[in-house]
Amino acid sequence: MPQSNNKMQRQGAQLSDLRAIGFALAGFTFWVLADTSIKLVGQSGLPAYEMVAFLGLFMAMFLAMYALWRHQMHTLRPHRLNRQVARACLDMGNNVCVVIALRHLTLTLFYILVFMAPMVIALLSSVFLREGLAWKRVTAIGVGFAGVVIAVHPWSSIREGDWIGFGACMVCVACFSVNMVWSRVLTRTESPESLAFFSGLVTAAVGLALMMMHAKPLTIRLTAGLFAMGLFCALGTLCFYIAVKHTSAANVSQYHYTQLVTGTLVSYLVWHNKPGLYVLMGGSLILGSGLYIAMAAREIVPLTEGN
Repeated sequence: MPQSNNKMQRQGAQLSDLRAIGFALAGFTFWVLADTSIKLVGQSGLPAYEMVAFLGLFMAMFLAMYALWRHQMHTLRPHRLNRQVARACLDMGNNVCVVIALRHLTLTLFYILVFMAPMVIALLSSVFLREGLAWKRVTAIGVGFAGVVIAVHPWSSIREGDWIGFGACMVCVACFSVNMVWSRVLTRTESPESLAFFSGLVTAAVGLALMMMHAKPLTIRLTAGLFAMGLFCALGTLCFYIAVKHTSAANVSQYHYTQLVTGTLVSYLVWHNKPGLYVLMGGSLILGSGLYIAMAAREIVPLTEGN
């Protein structure tokens, strides 16, 4: 009987992992579709603050509807309002720079550059959360940054983006990395649903306030694109949260890099963009180093109230 119970437990764990993989892949694919919608709407010249205003508004609406449907509205309530506002401002800065970056870069190069985030998070975690940083992880981080340089190839006059896009991506990585490290502390008192919902509210409030000074009229096509942005972003967030309920965040983060493949495919199908040799070489280095960092994250002890 004990052997039979152990076998059933192993099968249950495998099924849970497979379910988590499915939700993770779905979530990251939805986020690629959200970025694709952002790039398509961005080509209209709509101001960045107007785009993120509707992104935050629609995302908050969808998350609220989901919580209402599950009778879990209490999960959206913030416990520490001042910290939630500060963190949400980082999220808003990240969203604005995503809109700017996608106007100046291909989807493939965009994902290669934003995949610097796991490396920056590992560095920040070692400093502020006192997590160990073994020499192998340091080497992986160095390889990853080398991949970024190769992908950008500043020595060449032929590039798949411009310096505005590169700069916007650097701000994205900075805001996102600080946000993630800080969120690891905030999740001791705040629910993930509350963090995402409040980010949407703050982003919508600031964006709508700026729209009062100047707003570009919306067409039916633009409104549909803005709706798609919020819907895909909310679906991706929900799938991610469901995935981490079935397995660890470290396991889920490995599949984050499927966005590079999906983004490249969408970029080719929609805009007929083909990544160059430098982009492929740099992307391979970043992919390898990022996967190693994600695998090594399994050994990190999660934060607790006493840490």
